[in-house]
Amino acid sequence: MVASESDSPLHVLDNPAWSALNGPQRHAAETAGPVARFHPAISLFGAFEQEPGPADWAAMARLIGPGATVITTGCTATPPDGWTVEFDGAAVQMTAEQLLAERRAVRPDGPDVVPLGPDDVDGMLELVALTRPGPFTSRTYELGGYVGVRHQGQLIAMAGERMRPVGWGEISAVATHPDHRGQGWAERLVRVVVAGIFDRGDTPLLHTSTDNANAIRLYEAMGFTIRRETRFLAARAPDAALPTSADSLKSGR
Repeated sequence: MVASESDSPLHVLDNPAWSALNGPQRHAAETAGPVARFHPAISLFGAFEQEPGPADWAAMARLIGPGATVITTGCTATPPDGWTVEFDGAAVQMTAEQLLAERRAVRPDGPDVVPLGPDDVDGMLELVALTRPGPFTSRTYELGGYVGVRHQGQLIAMAGERMRPVGWGEISAVATHPDHRGQGWAERLVRVVVAGIFDRGDTPLLHTSTDNANAIRLYEAMGFTIRRETRFLAARAPDAALPTSADSLKSGR
């Protein structure tokens, strides 16, 4: 008998942050039973082991602390009362299996593309603030694979990796300064990151907003295909622990 879709185990890409935080990026993780997160200075992403109920959200609130924000995707859900939803949006998840056969041809060698590290943080933060490609903090570059292009000393384009589910590498923070768009920098940098992911034996993936038609068109032209639509949710934990039902009875509420 063929198992139904609901009986099938989750693919790692159906809950990518959980796979990353309990696998290749465990060194950058804080975990507590059914919840996990990156160290907040590195990334605001966290994860649930399964679709969360009230107890899971309570565990996440304890892990991140009062008033802190966590971003979830894959196994996520609207949080219970007391939480504040800061962002709730749809994205497409795209993968690049078919690029594997071309990996020797996709690395654009040349002096323009340079690795980025701690000395480049200020420039990276300035570019992210200007272009808003997604969440990025002062230590996000530690997740690996960041490369960029400079013009007259200014960082004008960048890309790198974020989550690393088992067997995969997520391309992220693809950004180009508005004054330098239309020159192919985004595609060139994505191809460099793709080549690095293939070199270590993993397969590239990425996420982009469902309404970002230009980005989807570019990635499809490069050989990425849409795997699924997914949800990204940013939520702020209650500022203080919510009273339990027993506390409410004692206080007469």
